[in-house]
Amino acid sequence: MNQFREITAFVLAATRGSLSAAAAVESVTPAIIGRRIDALEERLGVRLMIRSTRRLSLTQEGEAFLEDCQRILADLANAEATVALGSRKVSGHLRVTAPAGFGRRHVAPILRQLLLEHPELTASLDLSDRTVDLVNEGMDCAVRIGDPGDTSLVAVRLGQMRRFVVASPAYLAAHGRPGTLADLASHRCLVLANQGGWCFADPAREGRLVILKPPVSLECNDGAVLYDWALAGMGLAWRSQWEVGGDLQNGRLQSVLDEYTAPPVGIYAAFPRCRQLPLRVRLFVDRLKETFGAIVDWCAPPEPMPATIVATPADQSQLRQYGAS
Repeated sequence: MNQFREITAFVLAATRGSLSAAAAVESVTPAIIGRRIDALEERLGVRLMIRSTRRLSLTQEGEAFLEDCQRILADLANAEATVALGSRKVSGHLRVTAPAGFGRRHVAPILRQLLLEHPELTASLDLSDRTVDLVNEGMDCAVRIGDPGDTSLVAVRLGQMRRFVVASPAYLAAHGRPGTLADLASHRCLVLANQGGWCFADPAREGRLVILKPPVSLECNDGAVLYDWALAGMGLAWRSQWEVGGDLQNGRLQSVLDEYTAPPVGIYAAFPRCRQLPLRVRLFVDRLKETFGAIVDWCAPPEPMPATIVATPADQSQLRQYGAS
């Protein structure tokens, strides 16, 4: 028991930045947190952190130990939650946010089934392409496309997806197929309002990312409308594989510029860090992992398969901007 308290005190102080913040979580005094960390360091024979009246910093040994302790505490919390899920009824109100198009097609059905299985559970689903502040807006969990980036959140990877430039066979028959990115200037482009641009990988520059703002023929802030316009033959659209994958397979849409296809972006479940994850959130995240883990073609490209491209860290930060609907 003492070892667990010592490790918990160390992790809280390291992640919260001070003994006072850790003490507030544990409902004890800062002096008690300090004594627990002293006992841990004495038992291990290693200095884990350097403390002063103004700041707290980890030693090299402390940084390595923190990663191990966080993993152990997370595994313990998951084990407890798994057992509890099997023996307790899940209740309460679950608040979830997700990108509008993806959430409508892939998150809403999961949430609906979850509520059918757990009648005492209620839920709210916010479908929005803006980045919702989970803590300040009282959300339990977010499904996000693209690296969440916010280090205050726990992010669980669910899968990944790509985006392609697509058009209907009728449009391509009438206007031809673009062969290079420069050819987009002579095409009708269907653009999502406020998206910033279309993201490509340039084979001539070893796959480095290129953000291109195509000429706007039609613009809308709803991705589902762009999808309908593309099916109707009104132009080229840059759409996600989860939305157009079936159309690419059955020929209702065709992809172009496949050799410029950007690297895949991740799909994540993100939720605020907390000492004990509520059962309703754990149940929802587990169901997302179970459901999305069974999908093997989130980012399956059309034939022929584009060359494999690995994004650099700088590229990954750009990709985060283009992960919504």
